Amino acid sequence: MGKLIDGLAIAEKIKKQTALTVKKLKKKGITPKLGVILVGNDKPSETYIRKKQQAAATAGIEFILKRFPAVIRAKKLIEEVKKIQATENLSGLIIQLPLPEKLYTPDVLNAVNPDIDVDCLTDTNIGKLVMRTNFIFPPTPYAVIQILKELDTKISGKNITIIGMGALVGKPLAIILANEGASVTTCNSRTKDTKAKCLRADIIVTGVGKKNLLRGDMVKKGTVVIDTGIAFENGKMYGDVNRDEVLKKASYLTPTPGGVGPITVALLLANTVACAQRLKKYE
Repeated sequence: MGKLIDGLAIAEKIKKQTALTVKKLKKKGITPKLGVILVGNDKPSETYIRKKQQAAATAGIEFILKRFPAVIRAKKLIEEVKKIQATENLSGLIIQLPLPEKLYTPDVLNAVNPDIDVDCLTDTNIGKLVMRTNFIFPPTPYAVIQILKELDTKISGKNITIIGMGALVGKPLAIILANEGASVTTCNSRTKDTKAKCLRADIIVTGVGKKNLLRGDMVKKGTVVIDTGIAFENGKMYGDVNRDEVLKKASYLTPTPGGVGPITVALLLANTVACAQRLKKYE
């Protein structure tokens, strides 16, 4: 029987270190500030933003939320993003995903200044990730790395299968793991032999948002399984993994909730503080 990974405990370590750094920065007259842009009224997004705001307050980081209607035009949204950056003295800014489909474009995401792009979604920061010149990492992919470090699991030489190749998790995670020397296999909606690819993996990471996507018969004994997917059914949150089945095979599994999510929030705040430090050096 596998063990559940305590994401809350890992997140707490990161948040404590971040809070200490914020205290030191404030003594120097630097207060990190995180801005979040929300378009529309997606209920899960509202929940995530509330958690980010609460965590920011605990760490001593200022927080602002800017709301826009789902009907806003891309050109207008880009103008608003630039206005916020020019007036709010931010050290971190995110555009909360998912965006309405017509707004989910490179132009909108690239409106964020790469120096405060704490989600690392701009072309500039993805490029830096590829070339290993980045100074921060995308929060959810790096949460996966933090979990593996906590488990003292070596990445180099491991066979790792990623299910889901979205911009927030799968794509950047594949880059990070490859840079660390892993043999990375990726699966998307058109992959025909996902089960076979999973059964060859030492580590499986899911990031789709589909309940029961990963079943027990897709996991070999001793595999580490990290579930970054989120799905809602009847108001309850689920991950991609069938927990009961997979725990019979896996050595470790992240639960949902309480797994990757809290670590992601903690790393988002850590990125905001890192950007504040870096920006100050440039002044």
